Amino acid sequence: MKMNKLYSILSISVLILTLSCGNKNQTNTAGQQAPPPSFPVTQLQQKTVTGYTEYPTTIEGMVNSDVRAKASGYIEKVYVDEGQKVRKGQVLFKLETQSLSQDAGAAQARVNVAQVEVDKLIPLVAKNIISEVQLETAKANLAQAKANYSSVTANIGYATIKSPIDGYVGSINFREGALISPSDATPLTTVSEIDQVYAFFSFNEAQYIDLLQRSEGKTKAERIKNSPDLSLILANGKVYSHKGRIQTSTGQINQNTGTIKIRAAFKNPDEILTNGNSGKIRFPIEYKDALIVPQTATFEQQGNIMIFKLSEDNKVETSIIKVKGTVDNLYVVESGLDAKDKIIVSGVGKLRNGMAISPQETSFEDAFKQVPTLFKN
Repeated sequence: MKMNKLYSILSISVLILTLSCGNKNQTNTAGQQAPPPSFPVTQLQQKTVTGYTEYPTTIEGMVNSDVRAKASGYIEKVYVDEGQKVRKGQVLFKLETQSLSQDAGAAQARVNVAQVEVDKLIPLVAKNIISEVQLETAKANLAQAKANYSSVTANIGYATIKSPIDGYVGSINFREGALISPSDATPLTTVSEIDQVYAFFSFNEAQYIDLLQRSEGKTKAERIKNSPDLSLILANGKVYSHKGRIQTSTGQINQNTGTIKIRAAFKNPDEILTNGNSGKIRFPIEYKDALIVPQTATFEQQGNIMIFKLSEDNKVETSIIKVKGTVDNLYVVESGLDAKDKIIVSGVGKLRNGMAISPQETSFEDAFKQVPTLFKN
């Protein structure tokens, strides 16, 4: 009996010792649990940023004057070459005038005959030998002959085709020996004045309204005048050295396309631009004192742009943000955030709503230093 009691006491002691060690191990394991994961967090600030929107554009000379013939004939001589700079009144083309000269000689002869007839009848009328009607008829024939002669000589003058403006010669569409007439659909050439050029592009309806609302002024003309300077991206991808300005718009929305045509002007002292160039208009949009977030801090969910904010208990919570513009890799926030909010800058793919984190405070500048954009103070 004594041995059985001894075994019982030893068994109970071993059980108590085992349970005690198990509780200590559980306590140590709980005490060694890993802390919440660390994520970079920054305090939002308001900044002024400038974004750019690009629009395809076509370039035209300030004045483009089609050169056309006023009389029919064969081209006898072309005096200029394509791309040549010409002055107003400079001879460009000469038409063959041999047949016109012959016509002019015949017309002059008819004038002389009519004049002789008038001179002969004047004294006869004075002596009442013939009626006044005969003299008036002769005078009418003389006037008709002179008109025909003037028409022929005018056509001879039209055979010398001159430049209507100062500018540069475009494509020459007809050469020596070609028969041309005033009814030709294609002009002989086009002379373009390119000291200043026009750039034509289009806004959609919303963009046009935004332009007018952002610019200061009481009238449309004043708002357009106060709109920002434009940049021109050339076909080779380089930025044109001179800024441009919007001058006017068509004033009406095209019902078929939903766009409105805009005309901007650029100075062209170096003659780099010419009629027919293409490129892109870079239009600046300034967002003053705006809340901005890097796109890397956001994610999309069911068509919404989401971001993680940090709550006071170091837990993250999702917020839907509404974006009113994009500047490089930044979103300009319209709603969904406040300047007092802190956001998680990166690693959002590892976060879940309500998750606790260890916030790693990051300055606003460091949080955005990888984003290629320029802040304005």
